[in-house]
This record gives sequence, structure tokens and C-alpha cells, in this order.
Amino acid sequence: ASTEREIKAALMLERRLIEDPSLPITTYNYSAIRDRLIKQGITAALSTIIDRAKGLDCYQSHPRKQAHDREVLTASIGALVQHDASNHRWSPYAKEKWVLITSLDDFSRKILYADLVEQETTWAHIKAAETLMRTYGIPLRYYVDSLRVFRFVQRRDSVWRKHVLQTDEVDTQWRQVMRVLGVDVAYALSPQAKGKVERPYRWLQDRIVRTCAIEKLTAIEEVRAVLREELDRYNNHQVHSTTGEIPSIRFEKARREGNSLFRPFALPKPYTSAKDVFCLREKRMVNGYRKISLFNHEIEVPNVPLREEVEAHLVPDTGREALEVRIWWENQMVQSVSYPLK
Repeated sequence: ASTEREIKAALMLERRLIEDPSLPITTYNYSAIRDRLIKQGITAALSTIIDRAKGLDCYQSHPRKQAHDREVLTASIGALVQHDASNHRWSPYAKEKWVLITSLDDFSRKILYADLVEQETTWAHIKAAETLMRTYGIPLRYYVDSLRVFRFVQRRDSVWRKHVLQTDEVDTQWRQVMRVLGVDVAYALSPQAKGKVERPYRWLQDRIVRTCAIEKLTAIEEVRAVLREELDRYNNHQVHSTTGEIPSIRFEKARREGNSLFRPFALPKPYTSAKDVFCLREKRMVNGYRKISLFNHEIEVPNVPLREEVEAHLVPDTGREALEVRIWWENQMVQSVSYPLK
């Protein structure tokens, strides 16, 4: 009788979460219910939970799966990293929406990077790439959507403005980092084409939101702890439905056998610091006073001829609220200065 009560309470909680339009879940997850009951010391078969759900009007039939517009098939780890972001209200008790940034290895289906940030910015995606590459190496190719962070997409001309630059004639800041490191970039042509990374997103969404609802979490650090727990479950304990293997085991097996297209992380010449690779870039002209103007600040640039173009590498440090500006000319750094990030 106590088990029946717990199953009913869990199903009623599921219904409340699904009926909340501000939460990113729309279907029942009976496996998540079973796992939560196991944590409480209650063992119930999945078929039993589904049977009780039907009796309580808490059952949804599985929708018909849609075919992918573009299949991405790889034979090695590092051949393709699927990278994406998801902006949702991750806890019903949180006031703000947060962004989950995730990178997934296509061959092993291992999630190589996952973190929650308060806002989706170019810098957040650059730092995600840095963390992944310093941990696993430099992959052959990234697979992303056409979000403005990743790709400059030109719209049609209007009567107000005549466009000059076409799609891909401008490198975004994120794309410039990929170009410096020699990483190819492929773009998904539709949401369906991103299916392999979307499925882990849905899996994480379901688990994280449900756990946050039960534990009444409100802070992003608390939700990050839930994310780490679910990431460990996905990567290290759960057999993937497509590969039939646990992602981390499949990944390590490929690495041991030399079936990897990850290159060891190394700084491209002439750079000697990762700050000059993983950064934001701005070009400026040296004026007659041997200075450049950057965000209403004038910065002296010694030993650079007048009217020469220099490249400023901007490195935000959000923890210390500082911005380091590193100025390069003719393959050498000629100036470094720091300002308050604001």
C-alpha cells in the first residue's frame, strides 16, 4: 500500500510539472520516476508504473519519430563534436532562465562538456571550447546551428539597406577561434538535423527539471550539482540506445585503439599564451598620436608605425571583473593593459 501511494504521488507531481507552461518538459518520464523511487528504497517495475499511470490518466503514447534531414555518421572520436545551447527555466522555483551549453562527441555519444550559464554569450561558447580542447584535444570538426554566435547569416535586401557582405563572408568571434586552431565548422540545416545532440538535451532537461522540482532548488549552483550528477549517470552508467554501449567506455576504447581524430592541444605560432587563442578580437588603426581607441579608451601602442592596423585580443575575467587587452602587430605582442570589465 505504501508503494502504491508513492507511485501515485510521483505521477501527480509529474502531471503538475507537465502542466506548467514555463517548464521545458511536456511528456511523462516513467524511467525517472522509477529511479527516484529506487533512491527512496522502493522497487517498482517500469511496467507497473506505466500501468498505474494509465489508471490515473497520467499516460501519453509515444509520438511517431521523425526522420532526420541530415544524418551525421562518424567512425572515430573527435571526428565531429556536436555543440549546442538550450535556454530554459530549469527549476520551477527559480526566477530566472539559465542556458545549458553542451558538446557531444558524435561517435561515442559522450557529452564532453556541459555547464549552466546565466546568459548565452559568445564568450561563454569560447570558454566551453577551451575547456573541451584542453581536456580532450582539438577535434577535427564542430557541428553547430546557424545561431548568430556561430555564423553570420545575411538576410534579404530591403528598401532601407543594401547588403554588401554575404553569408560566411564575415567570421564571427567564435568562428575566428576555430579558424586559428584549424578546426572545421559544419552547420545544421534544420532542427531535425541536430537530432543526436537534441536527444541528450531532452534527457538532461527531463532529469534536471524533475530533480529541481522535488528538491525545490532555486540557485544556479544547486542546479549545477544536479547537472553533474545526471552527466555522470549519462556518460558512465547508462547504455546508449543507439550504440549499445556506455558512452565513456566507448570513448575510452576508441582512444586506446588509436581510433581518434583529436589532436593534442598546442598553441599555434606565434602565440605563447592561450589568452591569444581563446579571446575576442578587434582590429584598430594606430592614429597620429600612436594610440588606438577601444570602447572610449585610448591605449598607447609603442613601437608601431603610424596608420598601421593592429589586432586587439580581449580576454574577459568575469571572476575578477577585469578585461585584459593584448595588442598584437606583425606577429608579436606590443602592449598589454587591463581595465574594469564594465
